[in-house]
Amino acid sequence: MAKLLSCVLGPRLYKIYRERDSERAPSSVPGTPTSVTNPPSSSWDTYYQPRALEKHADSILALASVFWSISYYSSPFAFFYLYRKGYLSLSKVVPFSHYAGTLLLLLAGVACLRGIGRWTNPQYRQFITILEATHRNRSAENKRQLAKYNFDFGSWPVDFHWEEPSSRKESRGGPSRWGVALLRPEPLHRGTADTFLNRVKKLPCQITSYLVAHTLGRRMLYPGSVYLLQKALMPVLLQGQARLVEECNGRRAKLQACDGNEIDTMFVDRRGRAEPQGQKLVICCEGNAGFYEVGCVSTPLEAGYSVLGWNHPGFAGSTGVPFPQNEANAMDVVVQFAIHRLGFQPQDIIIYAWSIGGFTATWAAMSYPDISAVILDASFDDLVPLALKVMPDSWRGLVTRTVRQHLNLNNAEQLCRYQGPVLLIRRTKDEIITTTVPEDIMSNRGNDLLLKLLQHRYPRVMAEEGLQAVRQWLEASSQLEEASIYSRWEVEEDWCLSVLHSYQAEHGPEFPWSVGKESWGRRRGWEEPRKGVNIQMRGPCLSTSSLQGRT
Repeated sequence: MAKLLSCVLGPRLYKIYRERDSERAPSSVPGTPTSVTNPPSSSWDTYYQPRALEKHADSILALASVFWSISYYSSPFAFFYLYRKGYLSLSKVVPFSHYAGTLLLLLAGVACLRGIGRWTNPQYRQFITILEATHRNRSAENKRQLAKYNFDFGSWPVDFHWEEPSSRKESRGGPSRWGVALLRPEPLHRGTADTFLNRVKKLPCQITSYLVAHTLGRRMLYPGSVYLLQKALMPVLLQGQARLVEECNGRRAKLQACDGNEIDTMFVDRRGRAEPQGQKLVICCEGNAGFYEVGCVSTPLEAGYSVLGWNHPGFAGSTGVPFPQNEANAMDVVVQFAIHRLGFQPQDIIIYAWSIGGFTATWAAMSYPDISAVILDASFDDLVPLALKVMPDSWRGLVTRTVRQHLNLNNAEQLCRYQGPVLLIRRTKDEIITTTVPEDIMSNRGNDLLLKLLQHRYPRVMAEEGLQAVRQWLEASSQLEEASIYSRWEVEEDWCLSVLHSYQAEHGPEFPWSVGKESWGRRRGWEEPRKGVNIQMRGPCLSTSSLQGRT
């Protein structure tokens, strides 16, 4: 009976991964049925095949879950309609509650039937035995056995806790249960006395901003957190995860952040190979509808690097909601996991981000200044201009206040606090982070990210004349136009670099630099960002690259 109850309450099993012949060995987990210890390879090369009873019961429960999600999102309109029609009176609510209770009992019965179907399946009984054994004893062998299965990640045991590093327990400046430190926006109205009366006046606006951010705003900003989208993408995500595990020997892990959210991660270790780049770890930060199963992890994998991918809070197996504080908390535990569990030094870690993932990447760069480099692909400087682009002009004040208070993705401000190498990749036909049309390359907010970083690092070079030259270079749409700008401004790149290297040798690498104070008066020049997309970057200068389109 205990096993039957475990099958009723157990997680959904999606796939049993392929095993190599060299890895096949009798299971050491007590209670595993001997008849299914080493099944034929054909049964391990496909998705888990449930029996008919389990399959049909799963379909009914999945359909009920979709209907519940639709009802949840449409509930405000439904309540308003029912109120207008007078259906919210006590005489009509009581019968409705009876219908709802009957439906819940029927769904509970369907769940019991599903459990019986699982109980009659030897593969599921083997899986549930291994899962229970792993929860009781998290030995390396039990975890290895459990890693052969892909199932609902909520039942996966926690592999790493944010308080696990001993340095965290001894340090008073580390993250608390409220979260890691973020840069806070400046008040919208400086100099205004923060009296009780002013707080009362601001209260309606603050309530409105909170409701907008936690309903429409968060889902527009992170559509990947919407359950219906995840449900539609489930087959693709399962395929991507199977590829990472079976072809790349990926290892899945659950990390618990300081806010209690559980973060779904995948690690591919290339340190045992002959290629030297395998000693470097690339932590990938996905976009607003990206998942590590099908996201940007493929780029460093193809280049031979060790890779650690993770999903935003509320995406796929990760719990929580993707607000900036939760995002930073998740990134913090991912970096800690890379350092203290996977054994990488900060100097061997590269942060690679796509689009909105630039927020967590720049936060990590700001908070862990010893990391090797930061790569930002199709990212932006600040969220406010992009939010104003898609909202009516009459909402400008509400949108600005909502973003600053609840969705403040201040990438440029965080990046300016990082002293190491940075690579920016700009998409010349990007329809997401442009404020006008994709063809208007100067409205791409990646330009603003570059200009703010250069102005911070080289304030004297990026004065009026230098700023004008860089803007013209960014506006160039072909190599011929770039060459024309070089000629017009009489750029001597070798001389510019020699001045920068001399300044670094004399004053050290810490930014900002006051280079240009003397030598620029004698000889005109400006430091163009050096182009390239090589993941190995050196020196204090910034690299950029323009690529066609956005994938």
